[in-house]
Amino acid sequence: MMNEMIQNPIFPGFHPDPCMCRKGDDIYVVVSSNEWFPGLPIYHSKDMKHWELFSHALTNAEEPDLKKLPSAKGIWAPCLTYCEADDLFYLVYGVMNSMNARYFDVDNYLITAQDPKGPWSEPVYLHSMGFDASMFHDDDGKKYVVALEWETRLAYEKPGPISIMEYDPKTKQMVGMPKRIWRGGTDRGCIEAPHLTKRGEYYYVMCAEGGTGYYHCVTMGRARNIMGPYEPDPCNPILTSNPTVANERADWDHLKTRYYNPDVKLQKAGHGSYVDLPNGETWMVFHVARPFVPELRCTLGRETAMQRMRWTEDGWLRTIGDSNLVEEFVQPSQLPACLVKPLPTYDDFDSQKLQIGYYAPRIDPGTFVDLVSRPGWARLRGQESGSSLHKVSLLARKLTSLHMTATTKMDFTPLTYQHTAGLILYYDNMNFLYLYKYYSETLGRSAIGVLELDNGTKREHHLMQGNRVPVEDGKDLYLRVGICGRDVQFSWSLDGEDYMDIGPVFDSSKLSDEYSEYGEFTGTFVGITCGDRMMHKHTADFDFFEMKTEEEHYGI
Repeated sequence: MMNEMIQNPIFPGFHPDPCMCRKGDDIYVVVSSNEWFPGLPIYHSKDMKHWELFSHALTNAEEPDLKKLPSAKGIWAPCLTYCEADDLFYLVYGVMNSMNARYFDVDNYLITAQDPKGPWSEPVYLHSMGFDASMFHDDDGKKYVVALEWETRLAYEKPGPISIMEYDPKTKQMVGMPKRIWRGGTDRGCIEAPHLTKRGEYYYVMCAEGGTGYYHCVTMGRARNIMGPYEPDPCNPILTSNPTVANERADWDHLKTRYYNPDVKLQKAGHGSYVDLPNGETWMVFHVARPFVPELRCTLGRETAMQRMRWTEDGWLRTIGDSNLVEEFVQPSQLPACLVKPLPTYDDFDSQKLQIGYYAPRIDPGTFVDLVSRPGWARLRGQESGSSLHKVSLLARKLTSLHMTATTKMDFTPLTYQHTAGLILYYDNMNFLYLYKYYSETLGRSAIGVLELDNGTKREHHLMQGNRVPVEDGKDLYLRVGICGRDVQFSWSLDGEDYMDIGPVFDSSKLSDEYSEYGEFTGTFVGITCGDRMMHKHTADFDFFEMKTEEEHYGI
């Protein structure tokens, strides 16, 4: 029976802040991308069970320019809507530039397209009053943008209220000043992620409350006038990982680990959006997280889940089971199955175009990946170190399970210690694990070793006895990282058959939102990388990249 069910999360790994919309029989979900490029991944399904990575909305790395932005900043909380009257998709997103002094300096933009595959329009600036902006298309033709109005004054409740402004599509400008319409449907505080919809005579505001941590939830309110007043759902929150009732308005820390609920597997449930399907079904997507216990560290980040919903006779949204607790297994839709091709686990780089599903921090992978010069290989041009916020030649995929093995074959001849290339497990620029080949002046030849960056503290494990291995140039080198829950082990081989461990066993839980002191809100990636900190032109060739997940495990 369980095999017939949908298992949450539906998008494992780094997939926060999901927003869902529908055009006819096609359902789309967009998620945040933060500092990773290409930006704003869009997923597609016709049956609510089988999903494909469909496209990316942001493909011009200069607009927005993410270089030098701190980790976890960048592209936040997209909102994807479809307006039938315009036959256009509207996508609103924020660029978080800084959180210094808790000012949350964000710029919100709008792009449009007739097809989620693009092309998308040039971005239109909306406003900078706060984050999690979203658009609503009223049936009278007017358009509105709701957003969290970020409160900067120390003596006022944080983070602030939900405000609304009208948007004029003809002039492509906001109209007037924002009006505050909602301060939450509970006392959990930290209201955010507003989405405005209309059903019958009511306008509905759906929000997240409690902070995007262990007291996170989904709440709703409704009004007969778009400007309010909005009445709260009497059963708020309508979805959460912890139903405990408490007043946390005075605590605007987002994590709130004290609300970890050991009775559910999926934590941090919140930041929801919903769609009504033509067959009468209603579905909601939201994000969750699966932490290591007792540290409560989420190496895979916030992941997208979904749940069946229903409308009550008096016009409120409820789960099918009438419980507000998040569920790991969900009854599938009655829609006919529509299979899609999953992302391949093995890439031999035989195509002259990079497969979808690869990302780089802050820059376009196309600026440093060459698939033409050596057919069947990916040639990476080295640039700055993995700790840089500027130009890092790191071609990565999202880590979707903590029971997996990633392998590559590399041809690389370093000429100086400033030339490095290899396999990397990367959370952010201050937290990563790196198995690499380099030139050892001590040995007078090339060698491989393991480097760890732990909240900015660098440890060169190859300096320890037995952890530096001399290797010949001109011979292919196989590199592998295996993850089994908490344990991370690197290994290497000359023939791709017999692998030898190198370096210590690392703790995967450290590659997480909760452990990182410099970044938050994202998730771990695994990939291939090349550095040339001398001339930014030395290259490394990779014959393939493979990520194999143990099917009997799902996440941690």
